Amino acid sequence: MSQDKPQVRLPDEMAARVSIERIRPRIDCGRFPIKRTVGEKVVVTAYIFADGHDLLQAVLQYRHAEEEWIELPMTAFTDDLWRGEFVVEHLGSYSYTVRAWIDHFASWQRDLLKKADAGQDVASDLLEGAAMIEATARRAQSPDDIWLSSIAEMLATVEPQEKMAARATAPDVTAMMKRYPERLREAVFTPALTVTVEQRLAGFSAWYELFPRSVTQNPEKSGTFRAVERILPDIARMGFDVLYLPPIHPIGRTNRKGRNNSLMTVPGDPGSPWAIGSEDGGHKAVHPDLGTLEDFEHLVASARRQGLEIALDIALQCSPDHPYIREHPEWFRHRPDGSLKFAENPPKKYEDIYPICFDCEEWQPLWHELKSIFLFWIERGVKLFRVDNPHTKPLSFWEWLIAEVRQNHPETVFLSEAFTRPRVMYGLAKAGFSQSYTYFTWRNTKYELTAYLRQLVETEVSEYFRPNFFANTPDILPEFLQFGGRAAFISRLVLAATLSSCYGIYSGYELLENEAVPGTEEYLNSEKFEIKVRDWNLAGNIRPFIARINTIRRKNAALASNAGLSFYPVDNEQLLFYGKSTEDLTNIILVAVNLDPHHVQEGMLELPLEQFRIEKNEVFQVHELIFDNRFLWQGRRNYVRLDPAESPAQIFLLRRKLRTERDFDYFM
Repeated sequence: MSQDKPQVRLPDEMAARVSIERIRPRIDCGRFPIKRTVGEKVVVTAYIFADGHDLLQAVLQYRHAEEEWIELPMTAFTDDLWRGEFVVEHLGSYSYTVRAWIDHFASWQRDLLKKADAGQDVASDLLEGAAMIEATARRAQSPDDIWLSSIAEMLATVEPQEKMAARATAPDVTAMMKRYPERLREAVFTPALTVTVEQRLAGFSAWYELFPRSVTQNPEKSGTFRAVERILPDIARMGFDVLYLPPIHPIGRTNRKGRNNSLMTVPGDPGSPWAIGSEDGGHKAVHPDLGTLEDFEHLVASARRQGLEIALDIALQCSPDHPYIREHPEWFRHRPDGSLKFAENPPKKYEDIYPICFDCEEWQPLWHELKSIFLFWIERGVKLFRVDNPHTKPLSFWEWLIAEVRQNHPETVFLSEAFTRPRVMYGLAKAGFSQSYTYFTWRNTKYELTAYLRQLVETEVSEYFRPNFFANTPDILPEFLQFGGRAAFISRLVLAATLSSCYGIYSGYELLENEAVPGTEEYLNSEKFEIKVRDWNLAGNIRPFIARINTIRRKNAALASNAGLSFYPVDNEQLLFYGKSTEDLTNIILVAVNLDPHHVQEGMLELPLEQFRIEKNEVFQVHELIFDNRFLWQGRRNYVRLDPAESPAQIFLLRRKLRTERDFDYFM
């Protein structure tokens, strides 16, 4: 006769009847965090259901770092979809998860009412409810426990049943029982998901790129950090938040590139700032022509007083003269003859640069040394970094480095300069980069812009990838700007500044600089290889227009986020019509842009009146913000005419008519 085998103890969580599925937002099954800036909201949804017909309760749990969990109730919608939200208030990392359980008391109340309404005997049901309330009283604090016990005692009398049923389902009883829920066998979504919370500039900022050496009136003499200080008020008046500087380090002499990327140099050629390192130092030094480290720290402090943050370009590569070449040759690639390999992107060659080899045997000390570069500049007041070509370094390296830096410096912002395959760009964002360059530079038609923005804004990409729309860079003078004239510069500025909450321009944009090497996107007489003297007050410049656009951005909360972006119909393929609005509709911005810089374009704009809570035939006001004009529109379709000779774009603030209690009309 065989003996029964001992029963195996089953995990307690197997007894939970509630299922939690498809929690959102969740990136790669929770492998990577989503991103927010301080003060932003996290909206969490999940499908929550159970067997049978019992009612459920669910809460959203969240906490900052290792603090205590905070719980907020979730709301049920159709098809078992539940929703909750919380606001992140501090830099660093938050965790969030969902808990759900069977609400036995609410289910009992529902069934009790059905039976009572049908005239059935509910004596047994009332006794069952009294027992649940008494059990809750034993868990409750004083004086709630006494009150609950009195209700239980009352229901236990059973008669009169109609009165007892009404008392058992009264709002005060329901509220008190919800205060002390019985969460036996609750389901918990594990592991908890994470949110990386960054400073506001990570999500809303306008960047201006400037070569310090060009802040001079002598093409043979480099500008300095002190010279840059003198023009800070001008940059601030244009409304920028960030002054971004290309590499400020000593520049190598070996294989130095001449003007227009020539292999031949002449005395006085300053070389490319990206060929980092000389006898004067490497990544932790400044070019002596620009000043001293103390001068740089003074610049950082002066910029902050003007409302500007300095962003530094960190390019993890070395000139042949960099101290690393001599001190750590094992960190670089070698040819069979033992010589070092310079950088290549076939057919392009960069003879003045040696790339770092991340496959080397000594990768661990290499990683720590590269991290120390960022920490060095953070100690000197820098909070923002633009990283050159991060896609040519391992994603694992960036995930480690950014996490290491943010342990003590959560305010640090990293901008990825990666014009590469989408998956790699998204991978860098998941690894921790706050913002990224994008393909915006090459998106010109209505279809291209609409499709690209919808990909960035309407998919889960928006939870971790923040686009920074640079209209131009020292490497890229788009064809549209080369041949589109003033209207092209204005329209691309408006598109960049209003489609994305983060955007930037490279200096010279305000002067409409558009001379390219024929057949390329390279600037003729590129500032990458020479000092460029400019007349900052050149006639016809668009500095006042830039200032106006940045003022509009700062005054309208809808433009501070990409979440509210929507595209609307217009019966002209050369016109793009879109808008952004705050969740509560207190700020609604509409933008119409002529994508043809050479011809007048006109058309009928179609507004989603229902979305903006405007009646079908209602008259409402739009305030055109660029030229400060006001118009009355009516109905869904309204006319616009955009002349590139005047302005190829218009930005409207929609003012909805509201009514007071006295039926007095006013516009919001």
